[in-house]
Amino acid sequence: MTEPPQLEITRLLGAWASGDELALDQLTPLVYEQLRRVARRYMADERSGHVLQTTALVNEAYVRLFDCRELKWQDRAHFYAVCAQLMRRILIDIARSNHYQKRGAGAAHVALDEALGASQQQSADIVALNDALGGLEAMDARKSRVVELRFFGGLSVDETAVVLKVSKETVARDWRLAKSWLLRELSEGGRHGV
Repeated sequence: MTEPPQLEITRLLGAWASGDELALDQLTPLVYEQLRRVARRYMADERSGHVLQTTALVNEAYVRLFDCRELKWQDRAHFYAVCAQLMRRILIDIARSNHYQKRGAGAAHVALDEALGASQQQSADIVALNDALGGLEAMDARKSRVVELRFFGGLSVDETAVVLKVSKETVARDWRLAKSWLLRELSEGGRHGV
């Protein structure tokens, strides 16, 4: 009998972190489609004609994963969270190198709704969002991580709770408060308390 995919992914992550190079080859087909979904979510918010396409974003994240090889992987949710964070950083690096405006001047409204991507406005300025997340992180790092894991990583409330080692209720509350704060921050461009 074969292991459920979640356990197989966790086992392969542990093997890879322990130096088993073949484990990454076995891991790739198990996680690739989920990583493409995360990348598509990111790319949906980018301008048309972006320098990166979905597959290239996944591939670049894989290249950067080698720097994380010795990370003590908790489970597949932790892996996806790290990959989402890597993809976000890749897009931010590209956006900044293309001289995007900072601090949200003229930025489009970013809808952070439960549908994660069903927003009416798909042209969010990722740099403005990243700067706003930085402001949120300075005030409340956990709320910032909840947004990163839920919105960018596509993790459920349950998976986010596992990664952050908090209750589902805490995640739901942090998610609700963080969304409100970010929406206000991006629409007004001001500094507010959480």
